Amino acid sequence: MKLGRVEFCHFLQLIALVLCFSGMSQAELSRSSSKPYFQSGRSRTKRSWVWNQFFVLEEYMGSDPLYVGKLHSDVDKGDGSIKYILSGEGASSIFIIDENTGDIHATKRLDREEQAYYTLRAQALDRLTNKPVEPESEFVIKIQDINDNEPKFLDGPYTAGIPEMSPVGTSVVQVTATDADDPTYGNSARVVYSILQGQPYFSVEPKTGVIKTALPNMDREAKDQYLLVIQAKDMVGQNGGLSGTTSVTVTLTDVNDNPPRFPRRSYQYNVPESLPVASVVARIKAADADIGANAEMEYRIVDGDGLGIFKISVDKDTQEGIITIQKDLDFEAKTSYTLRIEAANKDADPRFLSLGPFSDTTTVKIIVEDVDEPPVFSSPLYPMEVSEATQVGNIIGTVAAHDPDSSNSPVRYSIDRNTDLERYFNIDANSGVITTAKSLDRETNAVHNITVLAMESQNPSQVGRGYVTITILDINDNAPEFAMDYETTVCENAQPGQVIQKISAVDKDEPSNGHQFYFSLATDSMNNHNFSLKDNKDNTASILTRRNGFRRQEQSVYYLPIFIMDSGSPSLSSTNTLTIRVCDCDADGIAQTCNAEAYVLPAGLSTGALIAILACVLTLLVLILLIVTMRRRKKEPLIFDEERDIRENIVRYDDEGGGEEDTEAFDMAALRNLNVIRDTKTRRDVTPEIQFLSRPTFKSIPDNVIFREFIWERLKEADVDPCAPPYDSLQTYAFEGNGSVAESLSSLESISSNSDQNYDYLSDWGPRFKRLADMYGTGQETLYS
Repeated sequence: MKLGRVEFCHFLQLIALVLCFSGMSQAELSRSSSKPYFQSGRSRTKRSWVWNQFFVLEEYMGSDPLYVGKLHSDVDKGDGSIKYILSGEGASSIFIIDENTGDIHATKRLDREEQAYYTLRAQALDRLTNKPVEPESEFVIKIQDINDNEPKFLDGPYTAGIPEMSPVGTSVVQVTATDADDPTYGNSARVVYSILQGQPYFSVEPKTGVIKTALPNMDREAKDQYLLVIQAKDMVGQNGGLSGTTSVTVTLTDVNDNPPRFPRRSYQYNVPESLPVASVVARIKAADADIGANAEMEYRIVDGDGLGIFKISVDKDTQEGIITIQKDLDFEAKTSYTLRIEAANKDADPRFLSLGPFSDTTTVKIIVEDVDEPPVFSSPLYPMEVSEATQVGNIIGTVAAHDPDSSNSPVRYSIDRNTDLERYFNIDANSGVITTAKSLDRETNAVHNITVLAMESQNPSQVGRGYVTITILDINDNAPEFAMDYETTVCENAQPGQVIQKISAVDKDEPSNGHQFYFSLATDSMNNHNFSLKDNKDNTASILTRRNGFRRQEQSVYYLPIFIMDSGSPSLSSTNTLTIRVCDCDADGIAQTCNAEAYVLPAGLSTGALIAILACVLTLLVLILLIVTMRRRKKEPLIFDEERDIRENIVRYDDEGGGEEDTEAFDMAALRNLNVIRDTKTRRDVTPEIQFLSRPTFKSIPDNVIFREFIWERLKEADVDPCAPPYDSLQTYAFEGNGSVAESLSSLESISSNSDQNYDYLSDWGPRFKRLADMYGTGQETLYS
């Protein structure tokens, strides 16, 4: 008959209790055979009691205190004169003792995993004197273990990785479970491992917990991750043992076990012939089930007729093969290309070479499409030379272009005027001959870079560009001149033969052999008694004095004409005038004062005094200018007058009106209405305020009253207006009445009709209508009689 887990545990507890009781009874027997113990002062023969180790089963769940053991002394005669006391770990709180009988009980449930044993001290005392009758002795209560703790994986859950295609028995990871029960007693802490989930791919060593592969050739591309459940069970795996589980996630890492393969055996792409160099023609990719470095590939063109025209490279991000153009395509020369391309893994694994070659090939056909191309010049650059003395219309050179298409359309030429803004050159539209259109000057522009346009006659939108460099050849057409504006001085105390200036010359021309200048005095200065010239033969000349001393009072400035000639063919010359000033010099020959007027100034007036006088004069001028400016500002009127006197200005308006049909130019009602708002004038020194003006309404009153009011208003405005013209000036008042109460007096209809209308009422309208009353009233017959 098999026992269950609970019954088995109770059976073990009963066996432990029997063993404990038998041990304690043996201790009592040994203690009862010992001799009594006498107090100090008496002779001690032998210890009266000997303590053994007590055992208490943990996790006791009974309702009564658990009996641990019994203490007894030979001195105790059973008459109650001896009492027992207990001290040490857990005394009174966990363990209690019957002071009369010496029985020890545990009052609480004990857990060996919390504390495995307790050390206590026992004492037998005389109840009357409370003095020990036995020496204090120490004993241990050991907690006996039961299987009450399951194994635990403290480091779980686990993760591990192994390469795919690993052989059987490859170690994956080791798992470890711990059991808190006593490993020295029984099998409560003896753990064995088993696999609950993960078979048949993996297995586990029962004693060590090492997980290993159990199947060969596990393919990452088929399944790259496995979840294992490992169990640890104590009691050596027997029934009634406790168990714990953990999970292990095993990931298969990639190895290069898959060769690259093109999904298609051939590809075809169409590209226009106008595609520029380095453009992408196509992207192809070989499929590789591996990942990472194992999927990195290299592409190369192994065969075909486009080896020099195309090249292939790899995109490191996508592992695609990128085909690009290396040279220009020409449909007229070749219409298609065929390439054989190979893709191979960079790093092959020797273990899997038996699976087949780790490379693949495919065929790529590239069809070149015809494009209407612009004309092409026979040379990318045309260098030309022309002398700057050439005549207008002379031929400089010729350019040539042709249509590269099969149609071979005729070509017409022109010059891009953005590169020849001054229009120095012309080109024949049919032949491409370039001629001069203006006189050329090398010194203005030595090189002309122009662009020639060639366009197809049948399709002018197709334009080719050619570049022409025209170098202007130099001729000797510029005379030499002074290299700079010389400021030459001569001291009053100069000695004969003294060099006062060294001069040089420049020439805008650039002869091939370099410049060579010749200096001399002009013909009319050959017999100059003041100065002489010496040609240094190195394109410089020296000016020397010929007499002793100069005086500013007599002549302060000398003008010396110098003749300069170049070595060109033909040679050119020029006469340049050197201005020489006579100056007062110090002892070192440095000029101090060169103005002759300095002698007429007072002797005691220094340069500082002259500067002070000039500063004072300048200050006075500034003050006068400020005063005049302030006065002008005060005279400005304080009223903003936007209506300027038309008599002061003549303004011409060349605008022509739109006639009666033009109603957009201005509001015609403004010409018929006097009730307009007059803008109020604002003073310059007063901030204007926003005023809400309303248009005044006039009642229908006689025009003479309106006219009188109008005149008085204008007179008042003129009287208070500081900017109004003087009283003796003429002011014109253009006034038009509000209209007539008689409305329209048109006779366009009445004169052509035989109406008997009576117009006698016109005589009642006043003297202004007297003429009309005479014309249309009762006196009409006498008017025409």
